[in-house]
Amino acid sequence: MFLPDILIRPIVEHALAEDLGRGGDLTAELIPVGTRLQAVFAARKPGRVAGIACARLAIRALDPTAHLAASRVDGDAVSPGQEIIRVEADARALLSAERTALNLMGRLSGIATLTEAYVKEAAGTKAVIVDTRKTTPGLRALEKFAVRCGGGVNHRFGLDDAILIKDNHIAACGGVAGALTRARAVAGHLTPIEVEVDTLEQLDIALAFAPDVIMLDNFTLDDLRAAVIRTAGRVKLEASGGVTLETVRAIALTGVDAISVGALTHSAPVLDIGLDAV
Repeated sequence: MFLPDILIRPIVEHALAEDLGRGGDLTAELIPVGTRLQAVFAARKPGRVAGIACARLAIRALDPTAHLAASRVDGDAVSPGQEIIRVEADARALLSAERTALNLMGRLSGIATLTEAYVKEAAGTKAVIVDTRKTTPGLRALEKFAVRCGGGVNHRFGLDDAILIKDNHIAACGGVAGALTRARAVAGHLTPIEVEVDTLEQLDIALAFAPDVIMLDNFTLDDLRAAVIRTAGRVKLEASGGVTLETVRAIALTGVDAISVGALTHSAPVLDIGLDAV
C-alpha cells in the first residue's frame, strides 16, 4: 500500500500547526536543548496498521535529522506489544510531534481494522466492501487509503468522479427516467453513471437505461435477492443503507456485487497505539 507524501504532508503540517498553537510546545521547553530520545511506536490492541507515513512526516517536520525504522508496513496485522516504528530524534521535536503522529496513525489504523472485519464477513461471496464519502473533512485521501489497507475498495473520492443519482436528484428531475435521461445527455465517455433506487419498480425503470451501477438503498434481503435475479448480471448492483457487521454477510450472500458501508470511516474506533521511550 502506498500514498504519496505530497498528499499526506499538508494534512500532517496542518495538524501540527493546530497543536503547536501560537507559541509552540511550552512543555517541551523543559527538556535541555540538544537532548536526543529513542522511542518505539507499538500497538496496544490487535488490528491492522495504517498511516505509518503520517508519523514519519510529523516527526521529520520538526526534526529533519530524525531516524525512523519501520518494522511494519501499511496493511500489516499487528498484535498487542508489537513494534511498528523505532525512532531516534531530538527529544523536543519528537514529543511535540507525538500526539499528531498518534492521532493520525490511530485513526487510520482503526479504519483499516474495522474494514478488515467487514471484508472477513463477506469472504467467500462475490461482494466487495466499499467506502463512502462519509469521511472526516480534510482527511478523505488518508481515510480512503486506510480502507484499502483493510482490504476494502474505494467508492468515488468526490463529486467529480462519477454521476451518482440519489433520491433527491431523482425528485428534482421528476423521476428515475428523467434523471437517467439527463445523465446520458451530459456524461462524458469516461464518466460512469450510478443511480440509487428504493424499490424494485424503480429498479426496472433504471435497468432500461443500462447505467453502470444501480444502488439498492435499504432493500430487504428478499428484495435484494429479487433484484439480483431481475438484473441477471446486466449491471453492477450495490447494496447500501445501515449495513452493520451483524448484517453484512447476509447481504453479501444475496449475490450483490458491492456493499457500501459508511461506518468504515464515520464510526471506526481508534486503534490504540502508543509511543514509549526506550
